[in-house]
Amino acid sequence: MKPGSKVNTVRSRRVVCGNEIMPAVVVIEEGKIQSILPGSSGPPEAGFEVMDVGDSVVMPGIVDCHVHVNEPGRTTWEGFWTATRAAAAGGVTTIVDMPLNSIPPTTTLDNLHEKMEAASGKCFVDTAFWGGVIPGNQLELRPMIQAGVAGFKCFLIHSGVHEFPHVTQKDLHSAMEQLQHTGSVLLFHAEQDVSLLSEEQAEPRDYSTFLKSRPDVMELEAIRTVTNLCLQYRVRCHIVHLSSAQPLALIQAARQAGAPLTVETTHHYLSLSAEQVPAGATQFKCCPPIRGAANQEKLWSALKAGHIDMVVSDHSPCTPDLKGLDSGDFTQAWGGISSLQFGLSLFWTSASQRGFTLPDAVRLLCQRTAQLCRLDDQKGSLTPGHDADLVIWDPEKEFQVKEESIHHKNKLTPYLGLRLRGEVCATIVRGRVVYNNGSFSPSPMGKHLLIPPGEGALTWVPPCVC
Repeated sequence: MKPGSKVNTVRSRRVVCGNEIMPAVVVIEEGKIQSILPGSSGPPEAGFEVMDVGDSVVMPGIVDCHVHVNEPGRTTWEGFWTATRAAAAGGVTTIVDMPLNSIPPTTTLDNLHEKMEAASGKCFVDTAFWGGVIPGNQLELRPMIQAGVAGFKCFLIHSGVHEFPHVTQKDLHSAMEQLQHTGSVLLFHAEQDVSLLSEEQAEPRDYSTFLKSRPDVMELEAIRTVTNLCLQYRVRCHIVHLSSAQPLALIQAARQAGAPLTVETTHHYLSLSAEQVPAGATQFKCCPPIRGAANQEKLWSALKAGHIDMVVSDHSPCTPDLKGLDSGDFTQAWGGISSLQFGLSLFWTSASQRGFTLPDAVRLLCQRTAQLCRLDDQKGSLTPGHDADLVIWDPEKEFQVKEESIHHKNKLTPYLGLRLRGEVCATIVRGRVVYNNGSFSPSPMGKHLLIPPGEGALTWVPPCVC
């Protein structure tokens, strides 16, 4: 099908519906899934143009709820046009934009309106927006909820940009009071400053120098703070980009005590390990840091057991100069990894070797992420009445990440040259083909997703065992 065209029917011998993979025909009407017909027979009625994809897998479009687009203000780092094209090329049909590193940050109602205006007419996939909690903006939170933000994010440590300062305990209590009974969610960058023994003349080009500067205990203590707040206020809380397995027992204990707490990890923590990082290779720097291989296996085990709810990209790009590749100084380089386009393939390359199934991929990359931001009534599953957001892909096909195939604005990524398993063939957003085998729709087709406020709304469900 030509990019930009409308699809009536998609037929495949491998359609992922719930926990089943079966031959089926997905019937689309006015951008919604009208029905899913088991079997691979012809179209339900004359006049329907069938997109027959053979053995390619058809599953819900990915909902990546952790993406830094950086527009307005830092569009040299990334922008909605390039970010959402990269998303479409990776089978992502919905992104949720983080409140930083744009200028201004999404911390007031006016700034939210400025963000949405900057995104207008530039999105190839659907886009929702997180708000931010910073010191002193607690009275902006409810107006932003009314305006449709998916929830809020805060930092317990310096964010890396001066216009998004981290919060104090007082700020957190003020924010929690505002968020009670709103159904909204507060996301935490869960690292907290702790006293560390100084190391004299540590080599800044050695990855171990950076890793020792952000030890596991920083996450452990921050998550202790989060669990206490969550239990006190019973406001939905979410831990972003968990890198350390050490706090998992603390998280589980809080959940068992009734805390409405969820947690994500990222593709880079599941795909990369500290032992792989060469000296001076600052493209691997992110915060929290990529930890050792033994820790990584514990994250995979937690994911398998349902103790980690979802996997996201945390796409956080910058211009190459900010990575300081010439000096290779990990202590000064910007911390962030570009991966939005390759999330599905990164996940499947490792997950398929560990016994994860295609329904597991849907649960972790689509359903749970949609639930977090209260989009699960329209996104994240192949259900009649939901948006006809589909990714069509070949989970057996391997490809190499090459610079010329990267659609992010800046091509620097630790995945360059890597061979991945699982190639995206086509991406459909609300019944229209936005990407097909390297080509994009002539114009952006994404829309803004504004989440209606709901008193006490709670779509989080307890984690299940795979």
